[in-house]
Amino acid sequence: MKKYLYCLLLTILCNAALFMANAQSTAPVRLAIAGLTHGHAVWIFERKDKTDISLVGIYEPNTALAQSYATKYHLPASLFFTDLATMLEAVKPEAVAAFGSIYQHTAVVEACAPRGIHVMVEKPLSTNYADALRMQQLAQQNHIFLLTNFETSWYPSTVKTYQLVNDSNYMGNITKVIIHDGHQGPKEIGVSNEFFNWLTDPVQNGGGALVDFGCYGANLITYLMKGEAPISVTAITQQYKPLIYPKVDDEATIVLTYPAAQCIIQASWNWPFGRKDMEVYGQKGYAITVNNNTMRIRNKESVPEQTIQVSAADVPVYTDPFAYLADVIRKKIEVPENGVYALKTNMMVVKILDAARESAKTGKTVMFK
Repeated sequence: MKKYLYCLLLTILCNAALFMANAQSTAPVRLAIAGLTHGHAVWIFERKDKTDISLVGIYEPNTALAQSYATKYHLPASLFFTDLATMLEAVKPEAVAAFGSIYQHTAVVEACAPRGIHVMVEKPLSTNYADALRMQQLAQQNHIFLLTNFETSWYPSTVKTYQLVNDSNYMGNITKVIIHDGHQGPKEIGVSNEFFNWLTDPVQNGGGALVDFGCYGANLITYLMKGEAPISVTAITQQYKPLIYPKVDDEATIVLTYPAAQCIIQASWNWPFGRKDMEVYGQKGYAITVNNNTMRIRNKESVPEQTIQVSAADVPVYTDPFAYLADVIRKKIEVPENGVYALKTNMMVVKILDAARESAKTGKTVMFK
C-alpha cells in the first residue's frame, strides 16, 4: 500500500512539474528596459496588442525623460526605477532590452548576466572590441542569450538575399557587395536631445556615422559570408558638417577584402533621404534590395532584370525583434551561430568597426587578425 501511494504521489508530482514547465513555456516573457535615451525605445511601447512579453520594469536615471514616456504611453509610476540593480532585484525580469548609449551596454550585461537575465541590445553590440570580449565572457559564463538587434534583421529582403547567395545556385559565390545605410543626419531628422547627445559623442557612441550605420554593413556582410573574417579593412571618414557634428565623423566608407570578394560599406549622415539597401553580386547574377520588401534580381538565365516582392510569408524572418527574443527565450527557435542577431556575428561586427576606426585614424589599411 505504501509503495502504491509513493508511486501515485511521484506521478502527481511529475505531472505537476510537466504542467508548470508547459505553462512557463507559454507565459509572457518578463521583460525590463534599461535606458530610454535611444530613439528605438518607442518600439516596445508600440506593440501593446502583443502578448508574448510583459513589461515589468524600466530603468532610466533621467527622471524628466522617464516622466515624458510615462505620460505619452500612460505608464504607471511603479514601473520606473533610477537604479539598474534595484530594478533587477525588485522585478526579477527574464530579459532586459538595452535602450541607452552603446557604451552603456557593457554595464547592462555586467548587471544582468550574473543574475541569469538574458539581454538584447540595440546595434552595435559594443563601442569597442575589448568591451565586447568582456560581454561575451559574461554571457557564456552565465549561460544567457546576448542578442543584437538591427532593423535590417527584420527585412524579408535580407533573408531572401541570403537564400539566393547560400541556399541556391541563383547567384554563385559572392564577388562584390555594396551596402548603403544612413539618413540626412540625427539633427536633420529631429532625434531627441537625449539621443543626439550620445549619438554625437565619440565615447558613448564610439564614433559617428561610421559606427551608427557602418555597423549595419558589417553585420550584413558577415551574415552573407557565413561568419568569414575579412583579410583587410580600409576606411575613410569625413566631416561634411563640423558645426553640427564637431566631435565625430558624419561620412564614412569602409572597404573589406576577402579572398575572392570585396565589400564596400557606405555609411552616411548626409544622404538626401533615409536608406538601408544593398547590392550583392555573384559569379552568376545579382540581388539588389531596394527596401525591406522590394528586390531587383537577375542572373545569366533571366533577362531582363526582375523586380520581386518578398514578405514574411515567403521567407523565415521575424519582422518584430521582441517576438524573436521571446521565442528564443522560450526555446521555440534557436539562434543560428552566424545569424544576424547572434553573438558570434556581432563580435565580428565590433572587430570590423575597431579596425575601420584605426584605418581612418592612421590612413592605412588594417590587416585583419
